[in-house]
Amino acid sequence: MDYNTDKADEMALALLYLTSFEDHGGVRAWKGMAWEIMNSLHEKGLISDPKSKAKSVRLTEEGAKLSRESFEKYLKSKS
Repeated sequence: MDYNTDKADEMALALLYLTSFEDHGGVRAWKGMAWEIMNSLHEKGLISDPKSKAKSVRLTEEGAKLSRESFEKYLKSKS
Protein backbone atom coordinates (compact mmCIF):
# COMPACT_ATOMS: atom_id res chain seq x y z
CA MET A 1 0.00 0.00 0.00
CA ASP A 2 1.31 3.45 -0.89
CA TYR A 3 0.88 6.18 1.69
CA ASN A 4 2.52 9.38 2.84
CA THR A 5 5.06 8.12 5.37
CA ASP A 6 5.71 11.58 6.83
CA LYS A 7 2.01 12.02 7.63
CA ALA A 8 1.83 8.49 9.03
CA ASP A 9 4.80 9.31 11.27
CA GLU A 10 3.12 12.51 12.44
CA MET A 11 -0.12 10.70 13.26
CA ALA A 12 1.83 7.94 15.04
CA LEU A 13 3.55 10.57 17.18
CA ALA A 14 0.14 12.00 18.10
CA LEU A 15 -1.02 8.53 19.17
CA LEU A 16 2.22 7.87 21.06
CA TYR A 17 1.42 10.98 23.10
CA LEU A 18 -1.77 9.26 24.32
CA THR A 19 0.29 6.43 25.81
CA SER A 20 3.27 8.48 26.94
CA PHE A 21 4.49 8.64 30.52
CA GLU A 22 7.38 10.14 32.49
CA ASP A 23 10.09 7.64 33.38
CA HIS A 24 13.38 8.50 35.08
CA GLY A 25 13.50 12.04 33.71
CA GLY A 26 12.42 11.11 30.19
CA VAL A 27 9.28 10.37 28.24
CA ARG A 28 8.37 6.83 27.16
CA ALA A 29 5.42 5.47 25.19
CA TRP A 30 4.06 1.99 24.53
CA LYS A 31 5.18 0.69 21.15
CA GLY A 32 1.99 -0.80 19.72
CA MET A 33 2.45 0.61 16.21
CA ALA A 34 3.37 -0.93 12.87
CA TRP A 35 7.11 -1.73 12.77
CA GLU A 36 7.59 0.31 9.60
CA ILE A 37 6.37 3.43 11.37
CA MET A 38 8.36 2.75 14.54
CA ASN A 39 11.51 2.20 12.47
CA SER A 40 10.87 5.40 10.53
CA LEU A 41 10.48 7.40 13.77
CA HIS A 42 13.73 5.87 15.03
CA GLU A 43 15.56 6.73 11.79
CA LYS A 44 14.37 10.33 12.17
CA GLY A 45 15.82 10.43 15.69
CA LEU A 46 12.46 10.83 17.42
CA ILE A 47 12.41 7.60 19.45
CA SER A 48 14.86 5.04 20.76
CA ASP A 49 15.46 1.84 18.81
CA PRO A 50 12.17 -0.11 18.90
CA LYS A 51 14.00 -3.40 18.32
CA SER A 52 14.36 -4.35 21.96
CA LYS A 53 12.61 -6.52 24.51
CA ALA A 54 11.15 -3.44 26.19
CA LYS A 55 7.45 -2.86 25.61
CA SER A 56 7.98 0.87 25.35
CA VAL A 57 10.32 3.27 23.56
CA ARG A 58 11.97 6.42 24.85
CA LEU A 59 10.99 9.57 23.00
CA THR A 60 13.85 11.98 22.33
CA GLU A 61 13.38 15.56 23.50
CA GLU A 62 12.38 16.53 19.96
CA GLY A 63 10.16 13.45 19.64
CA ALA A 64 8.31 14.29 22.86
CA LYS A 65 7.80 17.88 21.69
CA LEU A 66 6.53 16.84 18.25
CA SER A 67 4.36 14.14 19.84
CA ARG A 68 2.56 16.71 22.00
CA GLU A 69 2.25 19.15 19.08
CA SER A 70 0.82 16.47 16.77
CA PHE A 71 -1.67 15.41 19.44
CA GLU A 72 -2.82 19.01 19.91
CA LYS A 73 -3.04 19.55 16.15
CA TYR A 74 -5.04 16.42 15.30
CA LEU A 75 -6.65 14.94 18.38
CA LYS A 76 -7.14 17.52 21.13
CA SER A 77 -10.77 18.39 21.87
CA LYS A 78 -11.65 21.90 20.71
CA SER A 79 -14.16 22.45 23.53
